[in-house]
Amino acid sequence: VQLQASGGGLVQPGGSLRLSCAASGSIFSDNIMGWYRQAPGKQRELVSTIRTGGGTNYAASVKGRFTISRDNAKNTVYLQMNSLKPEDTAVYYCRLIWGAYDYWGRGTLVTVSS
Repeated sequence: VQLQASGGGLVQPGGSLRLSCAASGSIFSDNIMGWYRQAPGKQRELVSTIRTGGGTNYAASVKGRFTISRDNAKNTVYLQMNSLKPEDTAVYYCRLIWGAYDYWGRGTLVTVSS
């Protein structure tokens, strides 16, 4: 299984970005996909997750600003990020969990700066 993330970049405070992560390979249908991030000098942290059935979970710091969604037919998860703040600057990583399997994609850098 491989995870390919895209959509990062440089955006001004208050702006928006949309991240995508496509999973390829043999994937069990009942899984959790999500986004984590790691800022310079900090530990990796949860941003948001979404189950196959649509149940979601958000970090308190992004609730109300970020929206996670997924297309199960495409094994793709999205993260719509609005009202971005400088403290959202980080490398964002995609993750796929099903059963005992745990996969991480390469990160995509999001920089929020004026």
